[in-house]
Amino acid sequence: MSTISYVLPVYNNAGSIRLSCDAIHALFDGGALAGHDYEILLVNDGSRDGSLAEMREAAAADPRVRTIDFSRNFGQLAAIIAGYDHARGDAVINMSADLQDPVELTVEMVQAWQAGSDVVIGHREAREDSFGARLFSRLAYGAVRAGNANIPAGGFDFVLMSRKALTLFLSLKGRNRFFQGDVVWAGLPTTFLPYVRRARTIGKSQYTFSKKLKLFYDFVLDGSYLPIRLMSACGAAVALLGVLYAIAIVVAWTFGDVPFSGWAPIMVAVLLIGGMIMLMLGMMGEYLWRILDEVKAKPLYVVRDES
Repeated sequence: MSTISYVLPVYNNAGSIRLSCDAIHALFDGGALAGHDYEILLVNDGSRDGSLAEMREAAAADPRVRTIDFSRNFGQLAAIIAGYDHARGDAVINMSADLQDPVELTVEMVQAWQAGSDVVIGHREAREDSFGARLFSRLAYGAVRAGNANIPAGGFDFVLMSRKALTLFLSLKGRNRFFQGDVVWAGLPTTFLPYVRRARTIGKSQYTFSKKLKLFYDFVLDGSYLPIRLMSACGAAVALLGVLYAIAIVVAWTFGDVPFSGWAPIMVAVLLIGGMIMLMLGMMGEYLWRILDEVKAKPLYVVRDES
């Protein structure tokens, strides 16, 4: 009998944790996955509400529920990896603790895994969110797919990995990783299952715009060569424009004329090139900071307590 591990990162999810656990219980206790054993790992990522108390209540009610409590907030990726590090199952499912991911889809995930898939991805075909959230998601993942076409259009974090895929995923190092890119990187047998991400009914989303922007940065800087190639392309384009401008000046001087006289063209050129240089220096600084962060080799997370 195989064991399925559910990893649920928790950050200010009071009110939905017990409901999430109950929904998982229902799948196994006489439900569609009754032929399997399971465990639930709840990882508290520095919640400031009653999440930790609710986690402990769930663990006290069922020995198959385990809790990991961080010393502070380390971020969603750290919480996911902590759950993966402690998971004992033959397959591991990462899902949200806010009831937005349909727990019942894990039945199809397990079936696809048993059919031979090492990775089963539940990807967001649509989402019951605000217009702004849907627009940002569409634009961001449009850019992501330009660099990695293997990422589904709506993105994902609801995913099942076999023990083989999980071991490979955990062997990849990095503190500022792009989770989705690392999941699909190895090219193991993968199944994609579309679903509609539900609107949040309990509490409010903790995934602020700055966190979404950080996720996008992680893709751009960790998941692709796009920034370096863009800088090279911009440098080549500016150099070409400089050559063409020089030719225009020589030709005009030959005919006794001076093209683009006055300070305006000079200021435009200085501001344009200066702005591009500052932008490129900022990108290089971001790369250097990430290299420094890796060299320090601090632990990805610190566990205060687990049970």
